[in-house]
Amino acid sequence: MRLLVTGGAGFIGSNFARYWVEQHPEDHVVVYDVLTYAGNRPSLSDIEDRIVFVQGDICDPAAAEKAMRSEEIDTIVHFAAESHNSLAVLNPGLFFRTNVLGTQAMLEAARQAGVGRFHHVSTCEVYGDLPLDAVEAFHEDSPYRPRTPYNASKAGADHAVRAYAETYGLPITITNCANNYGPFQFPEKLIPHFCALALDDRALTLYASTENRREWLHVYDHCTAIDAVLARGRVGETYHVGSGVEASIMEVADRILAALGKPESLKTIVPDRPGHDRRYILDSSKLRNELAWAPSVQWEQGLADTVSWYAANRAWWEPLQARAPIAEGSWGSGGS
Repeated sequence: MRLLVTGGAGFIGSNFARYWVEQHPEDHVVVYDVLTYAGNRPSLSDIEDRIVFVQGDICDPAAAEKAMRSEEIDTIVHFAAESHNSLAVLNPGLFFRTNVLGTQAMLEAARQAGVGRFHHVSTCEVYGDLPLDAVEAFHEDSPYRPRTPYNASKAGADHAVRAYAETYGLPITITNCANNYGPFQFPEKLIPHFCALALDDRALTLYASTENRREWLHVYDHCTAIDAVLARGRVGETYHVGSGVEASIMEVADRILAALGKPESLKTIVPDRPGHDRRYILDSSKLRNELAWAPSVQWEQGLADTVSWYAANRAWWEPLQARAPIAEGSWGSGGS
């Protein structure tokens, strides 16, 4: 396989590129990334000699097509996206440009270059949210009801991918995943953000809706799921990738503080983000039953290992903190 990984210097993309060269050393892997504030080339430092890195914008179809043709790409895994919900509230146009128009540009480049498979990585958040006491989960045929600019931009990207399959016959697959965690995640996201704050004995800023829950998926399990879809998934299909394990924001904070031996007094409540989703959980039985996939990383151990990774890799995350474009918890004073 000759694989192009968009957003491959980001959190999930860099983990996927590392996973792929380790599991499929015979394949040719090209990382395509424009290196925005959340794209970090050092995240690939240990595999630089086993990949080709191309700095390019997914919103530039000519540059993308050139990379696909010159590297003779036959498969694309499309991670590249703006993904921070809080930033999307303040700068929605950036998210629609990157996530919708950028995805369409990549689809067009893939169509023109004759790429044989386009795998699009989406999110559980396109379906909106669920009540905290709901018993149901989102299925692959659940209606789209995005509630925030980020969610809506990812929903738009999903629709573009399906439109290219129906209109042009582009061979596509889609995965919608639960909240990922693990090493190399930019420190604006919840778990690394809390780790960084706790390690420096600073207050952990919890949104007021502290019992809002997320389904947590270790990034390694996400990688194995995409591998299964590329190998055995049906073209044109969507698969949900979830662990079935939920934890509230309060529980995550408590576990991180306990793992680092820090006091609970570090927790502080800040105003809720506008449109803060209550809960999402995916029914991943289709992926499990059809493709014989199952997560392998248990939540308790995975989170403990992740906390340990951030404690041991301050040199990786500390320089990134200054890049974060938003100060969480400032919604009451304008959110910037």
